[in-house]
Amino acid sequence: MRINQTTFTDFQILGLSDRPSIQPLLFCVLLLIYVIALLGNLTVMLVSQLEKSLHTPMYFFLANLSFLDICYTSTTMPKMLQVLVVEKKTISFIGCVMQLYFFFACVGTECVLLGIMSYDRFVAICNPLKYSVIMNHKATYILVSVSWASGLINSIIHTFFTFHLNFCVSNQINYFFCDIPPLLSLACDDTFVNELLLQSIGVFIAWTPFLCIIISYIYIIVTILKIRSTEGRQKAFSTCLSHVIVVILYYGSCISNYVRPTSTHSLDKDMFISVIYSLVTPMLNPIIYTLKNQDVKNAFHKQVFYIKERLAN
Repeated sequence: MRINQTTFTDFQILGLSDRPSIQPLLFCVLLLIYVIALLGNLTVMLVSQLEKSLHTPMYFFLANLSFLDICYTSTTMPKMLQVLVVEKKTISFIGCVMQLYFFFACVGTECVLLGIMSYDRFVAICNPLKYSVIMNHKATYILVSVSWASGLINSIIHTFFTFHLNFCVSNQINYFFCDIPPLLSLACDDTFVNELLLQSIGVFIAWTPFLCIIISYIYIIVTILKIRSTEGRQKAFSTCLSHVIVVILYYGSCISNYVRPTSTHSLDKDMFISVIYSLVTPMLNPIIYTLKNQDVKNAFHKQVFYIKERLAN
């Protein structure tokens, strides 16, 4: 027996755990992660906007990454927190469609944006004399627009083909939000086209930027090693290290979850991996960039001092 998707009024989300005893603890942990992610990313955005010395392509991309991470967490986290405290752990059919669309748009956009940020570092370190010409205001706006357009188009395709399927009688999503792998597991129809789309589009959205990042950093490392000054090498490595950490965390978990054969999927393992790129990474991004970037720390302290002075007067 099977039932067409249009007869569903909602989906039941089973969440991270079905044990009532640990759900209050999970709620507190997730709420803390959400608050840290919001405050951290909002701080990076405000400091990048208010401090004129940070009005450069690098921090423009970083501000976009922070805004993207706020969208990321706000797409899934409120519903996850609600599921942990209410008895009726459901999401409407339309709500599920919208959540998948916006979440996958963020996935695609961040993949491309991280690739663009590596290109920005490549130009800054390998071609410093041409940096202001290559990464001008027009170029940065175009690159950011391309990343957002790629994510939105990617999400439209996957959302359409996912909810074009007929689902089985069970409407229980064994996951903590509406994502493609758990939804495909509920489908009665053949999901070959959906799996093919994940693999093929993943080549452009995930693998291509990832390979560009690897190539960029090979050139960057070679250039840094040619710097005679030890202090110069350390400063260059410090600038790039934060981006490398983010890339490893994000691409490693995303590629593992989406761009691999469906036969190897395990929803329990996928759920754990999803926590890394959808919750942990957005929380760590502002911390990693702030701790490893002296310019951001100086700008933050300057703005705090300015606010204190204004309040004192």
